[in-house]
Amino acid sequence: MKRQRRNFRTALLFLGPSLFGFLLFTAGPLLFSLGASFTNWNLQRTIPMRFVGTANFTSLLADRRFWLFLGNTLYLMLGMPFAIFGSLWLAILLKRKIRGIGVFRSLLYIPSFASGVAILILWKTLYNPDFGPVNDGLRHLFSALHVHWDAPQWLQSTRNLAALEPEKTSINRSQFGIGARDAINFMGVWTAIGGNNMLLYLAALTNVPEELIEAAQLDGASSTRCFTSITWPHLAPTTFFILVMSIIGGLQGGFEQAKIMTSGGPAGTTTTLAYFIYSLAFEQYRIGYASAVAWVLFGFVLIATLANWRFGNRAAEYI
Repeated sequence: MKRQRRNFRTALLFLGPSLFGFLLFTAGPLLFSLGASFTNWNLQRTIPMRFVGTANFTSLLADRRFWLFLGNTLYLMLGMPFAIFGSLWLAILLKRKIRGIGVFRSLLYIPSFASGVAILILWKTLYNPDFGPVNDGLRHLFSALHVHWDAPQWLQSTRNLAALEPEKTSINRSQFGIGARDAINFMGVWTAIGGNNMLLYLAALTNVPEELIEAAQLDGASSTRCFTSITWPHLAPTTFFILVMSIIGGLQGGFEQAKIMTSGGPAGTTTTLAYFIYSLAFEQYRIGYASAVAWVLFGFVLIATLANWRFGNRAAEYI
């Protein structure tokens, strides 16, 4: 018993700094924001601070902006399946045993080390409708093909491939096109394909038994059949993990793109829930309402994670 107590005190001594940091910088702010969500706390002090119960949450559900920005958040997650598929495809290519493959792996992963802000500023310049390399290259391409083409305005346009009207949830055919939301989606797919997901798939592919594939090929199985019957089932747990993390990141993401590239515009089409929380708290100083939005976002993330764990994990185990 004395030895156990001594070991416990020793362990607590080593864990103490980390535990203190967690309580001070993680658990403490979380509980503080939960308490603030039930108040009308306003840093401008135009009204006295008081407890309002669930008024912030009921107002939130009736707030048209919240649902619009939730729609923006979900729209910016549409590129997620393409990013996952692209990461898998790239990992399959990089698994091939050819000379210099290590160089290609390094080159494709190097952009992941770059500063996120630097990459966003770079893409903002690339998307410039007047002198950006993207439109300049497209103009030369369509000119060579003798095709008339109106260059997209990219980050300055409210158009989108779903034809959604700005500041509304209705569809208008005149809004069909390529705009700010699609530009951010394209950029997101590019940044995700050669990143950590590619490394995860590459590691998972090395664990696929080569003898099973060779035996299937000897029996006359095609490359497609080997992939669907042998490789893909072994990749199912990795795909499940990537899917869960991508959904969590997608629901919480969009702040950096909105802040640096568009300031949430045009007409609020790139304002996500994360940027909405920032705007409420640090631009409008409505701390109580911003805390309520943050906890509702936490609820969405929790529900999505539990749903994935409930159904996606079962599917992965079945495969």
